[in-house]
Amino acid sequence: MTTVTTPPTSSTRAATDGARQRTEKILQAFHEEERFGRAYDLELLKRLWPFFEPQRKLLGAALGVVLVTAVGALLRPLIMRRVIDGGIMAGDSTALLQGGLVLGGIILVEQVLAFVQLYATQVAGARAMADLRRHVFVFLHSLRLGFFDNQLVGRLVSRVTNDVDAILDLFGSGALLAVGDLVKLLGIVVLMAVLDWKLALVAFAATPPVMLLVVVLRRRMREAFRDIRAKTARMNATMNEQVTGMTVIQAYSRQAAAAREFDVSNVGYREANLRSILWDALQDAAIDTVSAVCLASVVVSLGYRPVSFGTVVAFSAYITQFFDPITTLAQRYTLLQSAMAGAERVFKLLDTKADDCPPEAPGASGDPALAVQFEDISFSYKPGVPVLEHVSFSVKRGEKIALVGPTGSGKTTITSLLLRLYEANDGRVLVDGDDARGLSREELRRRFAVVPQDVFLFSGTVASNIAASEAPDRERVIEVLRRIGAYDLFERREKGIDANVNEHGANFSAGERQLIAFARALYRDAPTLILDEATASIDSDTESRMQTALEELLRGRTAIIIAHRLSTVRAADRIVVLQKGHIVEQGRHEELLRQGGLYARLHDLQFARTP
Repeated sequence: MTTVTTPPTSSTRAATDGARQRTEKILQAFHEEERFGRAYDLELLKRLWPFFEPQRKLLGAALGVVLVTAVGALLRPLIMRRVIDGGIMAGDSTALLQGGLVLGGIILVEQVLAFVQLYATQVAGARAMADLRRHVFVFLHSLRLGFFDNQLVGRLVSRVTNDVDAILDLFGSGALLAVGDLVKLLGIVVLMAVLDWKLALVAFAATPPVMLLVVVLRRRMREAFRDIRAKTARMNATMNEQVTGMTVIQAYSRQAAAAREFDVSNVGYREANLRSILWDALQDAAIDTVSAVCLASVVVSLGYRPVSFGTVVAFSAYITQFFDPITTLAQRYTLLQSAMAGAERVFKLLDTKADDCPPEAPGASGDPALAVQFEDISFSYKPGVPVLEHVSFSVKRGEKIALVGPTGSGKTTITSLLLRLYEANDGRVLVDGDDARGLSREELRRRFAVVPQDVFLFSGTVASNIAASEAPDRERVIEVLRRIGAYDLFERREKGIDANVNEHGANFSAGERQLIAFARALYRDAPTLILDEATASIDSDTESRMQTALEELLRGRTAIIIAHRLSTVRAADRIVVLQKGHIVEQGRHEELLRQGGLYARLHDLQFARTP
């Protein structure tokens, strides 16, 4: 059976183009980045210097080699002139042999030094960019959680990878050779003027257009490379989103829509590259044209001004050498524009620190007998949309309290403020009598162990995930697994606690991931425990294990339990009921049921649906 493919009609193409335009507008709203203002290369280089400063010896040695090779390149045409005029034209074979040996020696030394220079420059650049990449990575971990609410993962990945690599590419091209090229240009002008200044004027008559061209193209090339960097981040963000959501894409047959979304990003990236290629090609073509015109001008002028054959050869070599560095400088300038576009994006990210990491501001001490105190706390994720309003409560040491309420009432926000993942707009939070703002985030968070609803496992092993931020102590890992009654479950796996954990823990069940989270909290052994609906995803086979783990975790600790299933909070010492950012009720389970308020209504609604 033959399949006949019908060519798209004009209406089909119009519909496709319309869908693509709508998709592009949607993606631009979510993925397009802010436009950068005017950037100053000198300022960016000053900010980059601290990362290159440790490599100053390597860079200094490479710069010295560059200057030596530049001088050697300037001597070659002079030696060729002497060999031709004093050797070939004069019939002196000795002078010819000596000149050839000297010329060959200079070229050999230049090649050896070129290897040394390129190796030293690239090593220095790779080390400096590794330091910058690490600095950006560590900086991202220092930002408050609110920063990431409005950021795409792919965009941040581009900052650490593509944008830093753009700077490294500048060194891979031999950035320091630009200094040697400038020395050669100056030396060529001086030597040509010494050999024959009138002929030199003829040769350089066509160079002003080159300078004008560089000035005209500079702004356009910077904009082109800014656009490439932005489109790269956009494409990475789209790709990351599509791969992360692959389950939903396939379940809902969104492959065609996903392909259209990626096509928009891909085409945008292609068009941005084509624009940069256009300006780069125009620059190279113009430089080659001017070089040819200069050489032709010298040839024509020889008919009016006779000079020695050696001088003609030297002039031709110097003209070639003059425009070769200009072409190379133009190419490196292209890379410089790309590098500076990457640098300004990296430093734009680093400049968010002042906005997203307010300084600690300790207040007066509170009651040290209380594990946690919330004093008149107000908070909103967006201005004018309050999530918590004038919330005050305290938790005694060893007390177990539960936070309940409808979705969006502020339960998880309370624990986020407690850990300083976000900062309260008003009021203060105290932990063990200390103002949380007066503690470093590391010190504050060491006082808590958190079991989240959505457990995140890192690639590694069971043991490394239980130890979390520490080097795993095998005996301690085994001990905590036994205490929560889960050691036999993981021991049955191949390699036991050394079993591999795939990305996001995809090779473990929801119940096993929750047990690892419980073991992680017990391994930390913090005095205060936060449980965020920690038993919401537990299957029946691990229900008894989870109960054992929960009892072990709660023993002797202060606990703040967030729960939607009210059956899990009946035994709490106190239940705090929230609604629309306010505390509306507090008390034990039986007391709140007798009051007949919001908790009682939630309880009746929940258990009325229970078969």
